[in-house]
Amino acid sequence: MKPKFFTTIKDYSRQQFISDLTAGVIVAIIALPLSIALAIASGVTPEKGLHTAIIAGFIISFLGGSRVQIGGPTGAFMVIVYGIVMKFGLDGLIMATMMGGIMMILMGVFKLGSVIKFIPHPITTGFTSGIAVTIFSSQIKDFFGLKLDVVPAEFLEKWHAYIGAFGTTQAQTVIIGAIALFIIVFWPKNKIKVPGSLAALVVTTLIVQFTPMEVATIGSKFGELSSALPVPHLPAFSIEKIRLLIGPAFTIALLGSIESLLSAVVADGMIGGKHRSNTELIAQGIANMASALFGGIPATGAIARTVANIKNGGRTPVAGMVHAITLLLIMLIFMPLAKLVPLSALAAILIVVAYNMSEWREFIGLLKSPKSDVIVLLITFFVTVLIDLVVAIEIGMVLASLLFMKRMADVTEVKELTRDTAEEDDSFTPSFDPALLQRLPSHITVYEVNGPFFFGAADKFLEVSKEVDRSTKIMILRLRNVPAMDATAVHALKRFITVCHKNKVKLLFSGLKQQPREVLQKSGLIDTLGEEAIFENFEEALSFAETLPIK
Repeated sequence: MKPKFFTTIKDYSRQQFISDLTAGVIVAIIALPLSIALAIASGVTPEKGLHTAIIAGFIISFLGGSRVQIGGPTGAFMVIVYGIVMKFGLDGLIMATMMGGIMMILMGVFKLGSVIKFIPHPITTGFTSGIAVTIFSSQIKDFFGLKLDVVPAEFLEKWHAYIGAFGTTQAQTVIIGAIALFIIVFWPKNKIKVPGSLAALVVTTLIVQFTPMEVATIGSKFGELSSALPVPHLPAFSIEKIRLLIGPAFTIALLGSIESLLSAVVADGMIGGKHRSNTELIAQGIANMASALFGGIPATGAIARTVANIKNGGRTPVAGMVHAITLLLIMLIFMPLAKLVPLSALAAILIVVAYNMSEWREFIGLLKSPKSDVIVLLITFFVTVLIDLVVAIEIGMVLASLLFMKRMADVTEVKELTRDTAEEDDSFTPSFDPALLQRLPSHITVYEVNGPFFFGAADKFLEVSKEVDRSTKIMILRLRNVPAMDATAVHALKRFITVCHKNKVKLLFSGLKQQPREVLQKSGLIDTLGEEAIFENFEEALSFAETLPIK
């Protein structure tokens, strides 16, 4: 646990503080409307989004493993948080978030930060795009002002309800939403540093307040908003609740870990730094537990806010801490004014968030990948949208693992080396003189395994070994190109050794690498064969085989 804050503070300067202060204030202004919008879309009250950005944001910067990471609520969590709140209430969300935080801490303690990178790109793109579609779908009611008492949670039922209620569209609400959308999209073209989302909220709020337009606002939905600091609250835990929430908690931990480390990697590329992944995971876990304790929602590293921090001069965790303190001051002073914000303007902000999150160009690009990757991408995407994010990640990981194993099995090759191999096989590039094969006696058979020797390829080895000629008295198994071996491969070799003993065939190994040698040593196979049957290279094995008497 080595937080970057304590590393960077050693050589901290006044000039860097001014840069961090400026970046932190700007990022806080960007985070303000997003935190409120994401909280409402997640099924909780607006101030809980700010509580999360303040508490979790400060801890992530103070204890994290990245110099410039900005933490807070993000769109990735919206779907899972909404589902938990609808099914288990706010206490269920607090429990799931705390459990997810504990899991993240354990991931960091057991140094699993580097393992997250092994999640295949089609899975992360699939569920990220799926979440984007779900976020977009959740904002249709507020953007169009539809008269719906209850919005179904399921995607297809939700759109069925939207279509049925489309006749209740409120023109004034759509106009406000469209104005907000227009401002957000085209605001970056000017040189004013105020974020487009904040400008959209201010303009649309003023329009609604100073014109006779009838548009739903945060106040009309939630009433008065409190600017008071939250009080710690710990719900009653039970084994039954833990059992029900273990799945959502795992999703919170996995999503939080993936997004935070992804954001840290992006930041490293921009500043030429190197984050500490395990420290980052521990900090994220502590931040989520603290956020939950004060009634907040899950938090993680936010890529867009982190990039904004870097572009505005933030280079140490102080910028992220300033961002959290600035949000706290804004909440204490201006929170009551948030009730005037139109809901359709917040919907417009989240529609833009969904668009940016969709990675549609990346999605389309992946459709040109190998069929197995396309299958993983599409299944993860559709299961995320139509069924459940947790199920999508589980199915995606299982599918990706199976397809990876198939690929590895396909590239693993077992073939016999004969006198004619060098002439007939253009791809044959031995590490020994091919002329050695010309002197192969008829009673010596040579087999070569190329690629990982694991359970996916073990059957291939056994099938080929059945074709060994009855005249064979000595078998040389060349394993120089086997980088790794597993228990199933050992089992296959044991069966093969039994067959060799039965047929009085002497078995020799050549070219064993370190990992396969250690596996065979631990399994007792080297003791069974004897060290005299293990050779460093094929030349030595063949020379020894030629000296053995033929029985």
